[in-house]
Amino acid sequence: MDPIQIAVLVSGGGTNLQAILDAERSGALTSGKVSLVVSNNPDAYALKRAEAAGVKAAVVDKKKLGSQEAFERELLSLLQENRIEMIVLAGFLCILTENFTSRYPDRILNVHPSLIPSFCGKGYYGLKVHEAALSYGVKLTGATVHFVNEVPDGGRIIMQKAVDILEGDTPKTLQKRVMEQAEWIILPAACEKVAKQLQQDKE
Repeated sequence: MDPIQIAVLVSGGGTNLQAILDAERSGALTSGKVSLVVSNNPDAYALKRAEAAGVKAAVVDKKKLGSQEAFERELLSLLQENRIEMIVLAGFLCILTENFTSRYPDRILNVHPSLIPSFCGKGYYGLKVHEAALSYGVKLTGATVHFVNEVPDGGRIIMQKAVDILEGDTPKTLQKRVMEQAEWIILPAACEKVAKQLQQDKE
C-alpha cells in the first residue's frame, strides 16, 4: 500500500523531525512518509534537516501574514496542494484553532514533554514544562504523543513513556533526557501506529 503522506510542522531545531526521518530510514516507519516540512520560522534549523533528507520544505510566516486566519488558510492550502493525509507537530509553537484541527480529525499528532495531564495546556511548552516539573518536585516525568483538537494538549493520548527525574537535574538536563529516552522513541512509533491505521481505513 502507498505510504500515508505526512507533513511535519516545526518551529526550531527539529530534533523530533530528525527522529521521524531516522525511523523512516531505518524501516521503523514504513506506513507513512514525510513528504513535507513546514515551519512558521524562516530561520528554523529544522528546514536544513528537511533539505538534507531531500524532503520538500516551506515557510508559512504568521507575522508576515498578519492574522491567525490568514496563517491557517495558507497552511491548509499548502497541505492540500501536497496531498497531506496526516500532520505531526514536532516542536511547533503555534496554537491551531478548531477551524484548522476539525479538518483533520485524528490525523494531527503532537508530542508534549510531560506525562499528560500533568504540566500541559496553554503556556506549557519547551523548558517551562521541565521547570514546572522540577519546582513541583515530581519524581517521574516523560513524554506524551496525543491527537490534537481545539483544546491545547487536550486530545486523546496515543502513547506515553516515563522518565525518571534525577537528583541535581536542571530544566536543561531534564529536557535532554526526556527527548532521548521518551520523545525520540514514542513519536516515530506513534507515527507508524496512526499511519498504519489510516492505511487500513482506506482499504
